[in-house]
Amino acid sequence: MSANTPTPVVSVAYHSGYGHTAVVAEAVRAGAADTGATVHLIKVDEITDAEWALLDESDAIIFGSPTYMGTASGAFHVFAEASSKRWFGDVWQDKVAAGFTNSGSKAGDKLNTLQFFQVLAAQHGMSWVSLGLKPGWNHSGGAESDLNRLGFSTGAAAQTNNDEGPDAVHKSDIATAEHLGRRVAEHTRVIVAGRAALAAAGA
Repeated sequence: MSANTPTPVVSVAYHSGYGHTAVVAEAVRAGAADTGATVHLIKVDEITDAEWALLDESDAIIFGSPTYMGTASGAFHVFAEASSKRWFGDVWQDKVAAGFTNSGSKAGDKLNTLQFFQVLAAQHGMSWVSLGLKPGWNHSGGAESDLNRLGFSTGAAAQTNNDEGPDAVHKSDIATAEHLGRRVAEHTRVIVAGRAALAAAGA
């Protein structure tokens, strides 16, 4: 990485009810950090004014929540509604956005949660980054260890059995979340560098 290349700032804004989604959030953080990005993990149910400011200053925000009853958790919905203060001032306009979720079922209506994140990002005028992986584990030569084993495109999805703890989050789902973090950070680096180059050209 060139010394003149701006370092993107990525925030992972998430809620985790029982610790499973926190494991996925940490994987997203690790993937983004692997690219050299500055990454903040923010628990939205405990968010402080200083952490709201971190979100405002970030180049990218990755939303995460468990899927409860076919949508994001109530705690995440509270955060989303509170973000309307940013919406009024276009504070998150043109930031990069992405999302991830976990549920006890293989599908579990996780797509609805990811689409909720997409709509939230669109309302803020953000630019959505998809997972960017083909579906895994969908042919006779595939395996449960494949990246994107659950076959989602909108964002990263994980599945953990209801009767198991956070240490049971599937390794391939963790690797898929790491991929999302890297992809978002790398995409954000291009955006940040492009804006810097345009600003320098106009100076």
